This record gives sequence, C-alpha cells and structure tokens, in this order.
Amino acid sequence: MYVTENQQIGTYFFMCVRTFVLHNMRECLRICKKKCNFAPIFNMLNQIHTDTMATQLSYLASNERYAQSTTMYNRCGKSGVLLPKVSLGFWHNFGADAPYARSQAITRYAFDHGVTHFDFANNYGVPAGSAEETFGRLMDEDFRPYRDELFISSKAGYLMWDGPYGEWGSRKYLMSSLDQSLQRMRLDYVDLFYSHRYDPNTPIEETLQALVDIVRMGKALYVGISNWPLEPLKAATKYLKERDVPLLIYQGRLNMLNREPIEEGILDFCREQGIGFIAYSPLAQGLLTDRYLNGIPSDSRMAQEHFLKSERRTPELLDYLHQLEAQGKANGRTIAQEALNWILEQKGVTSVLVGASSVEQLASNLAIV
Repeated sequence: MYVTENQQIGTYFFMCVRTFVLHNMRECLRICKKKCNFAPIFNMLNQIHTDTMATQLSYLASNERYAQSTTMYNRCGKSGVLLPKVSLGFWHNFGADAPYARSQAITRYAFDHGVTHFDFANNYGVPAGSAEETFGRLMDEDFRPYRDELFISSKAGYLMWDGPYGEWGSRKYLMSSLDQSLQRMRLDYVDLFYSHRYDPNTPIEETLQALVDIVRMGKALYVGISNWPLEPLKAATKYLKERDVPLLIYQGRLNMLNREPIEEGILDFCREQGIGFIAYSPLAQGLLTDRYLNGIPSDSRMAQEHFLKSERRTPELLDYLHQLEAQGKANGRTIAQEALNWILEQKGVTSVLVGASSVEQLASNLAIV
C-alpha cells in the first residue's frame, strides 16, 4: 500500500502528541525534527514548548553555571563521573521545619554556580524524609528540565519507620526505602544509592546483592557505601566488582577534628582501588567556623544541645580555632574555608559535602574553588 508524504507527516505528528502526553516536550520536538522534518509542525511545537516553560517555571539556570568547569570538578575514583569539589548536602536546613523559600534560594544558587551533586538520605530533614519531599517540590518547580545535569544520591541504613524492617541492611529495607525516596523526590531513578551503615547482623551478601539488583532494575546508576569499617568495605568492593557493579564512592566523616578515615586506612584503600571518597561533616557541625569563638549563639545547633553538645566547646578547641583563624587570615580565607581546603588537599578525596543555612554561607564555602 502506497503511503503519501502527508500520511507520514500525520503519523509522526501523532507520535509527537503521544510522546508529549506520555513523556515530555523535549522528546516530542526531537522526534518531530528527526522524523517528519516538517517546519510548520516543528515551529508550532517549539513555540508551545517555549510558552509552556515560561508559564510553568519561574527559574532559569544561569548560563554561567559551568564557567569554572576546569577547576570545579574532580573525577570520582577511576569512573567516568565528575563531581563538584563542593557538593550540597541536605541533612539539615531543608526539611519541613525550614522555610521553603530559603531552601529554594540555596539550591538555585548552588546549581547556578556549578554544584551538580545533591546528597540525601531517607531520614534527612525534620520530620524524617521531609528533605527529600522538599527536593521533590524543587524538581517540579525548578529543576525538572535540568535532571540530566544533576547527580542525585540517597541512602538507607538508619531508622526510618517502626517495626523490624525500618532500618539496617536487609534487602527488604533497602528496596522499600529507595522506592519511598523516589516517590518523595518525584524521580524515576537516583544517580547514586548508598548503604548508609554497616549491618553486622545481616549477611553482607544480602545487603550487597540488593545494591546490585537496584542498579540492574534501573533505580540507581551507581552504588556507594557510607560509614562501613575497612574490612567489610574490602569485602564489599570485591563482591560488587565481581558482579560488574563496581563501588563508585565511599562517604565518610572527615574533618580536621575527626580523621578516622585517614587513620583507619579507608582513604588509602579507596584511592588504591579507584573508589571515590566524599567527606561529610567537613566543618564538624559548625565547630570549624568562627560561630563559637565568642560564645554560643542562641539560634545555634549547640544551643539546642541536639546534634552538637556544648561540652565540645573546650579551651583546647578554642585555642585550635584561634590558630586556624590566624592561618586563614594569612591565606585570605576564613576558618571554614581553611577546614574545607584541608580536606580537598588530602589525596583520594573527591568532594566535600557542605550544608547551608543561607545563600551567603554557601557562597563563602564555594569560594575555595
């Protein structure tokens, strides 16, 4: 049967409309331009796309967001992934207890300045899970068009819900937790999924095979491990490599006051094996800043006596901070910038995770790159 050109155009136009409904306008435009090459239809759809984006989105990312790309990124181990030297962590300040407008402003500023990696865990935010919910809203309102420019991670391991399946490292918990995280963040997949802590009571093979299967199911592109001791980390590296799902990165607490990953050989092992390393709590919950030099501010974490206890503000710490302050002044940096720079100078470190309670704070931290 002979098919006319107009019939072909009509068929591809139907494909475009169907794709627009089921997927997204960008793909619709791609099909139209490639298949039918029919200028009137393409121009019409392109105008619809422009008008729709202008109507639905109040945020357009800066055209200068990759202006410092030559100095902004480090390769993650021996992988093809590049991560910003300073990544944005959503542990604090992004939950339901935080003003949404502030969370939005911080996240926009980060992306506008080349921060492509946003780090979550299932229990981040107050209440637990609300940081991911905040990001889900941000995805819909701001970042959906930029999904392929973002590297999103989440984790599971700590207590998230009641009952015997709400924490640790069982297959059931990891699978269920990731499904919940994807729903909260309104994503089809995460770029990176971590086992958040080592579970001594679950066979290591069960935890690791869950990670392997999560990648094979397309719910994560890469897997990571956080807070595992060295020997289980070595076993995990071998297990994952043998199943063609190599360990991409290790996330550990590392700062000038807590050097366990260095002292325990974890950082050296990761470097030798081509595994990336990302440091969390690089400012020791704010201790490695000038915030507590002259007392305990009433609105600080230390004043709340929750994550940071006042007994940690010792004479020895204050002496150390004053030394860092003097060193920083000599280098044109703040105490926080000195602390972040120290981490990035450690061989094998890919990135540092910073939190932020204001755009100004984030801007100061990003100044080191």
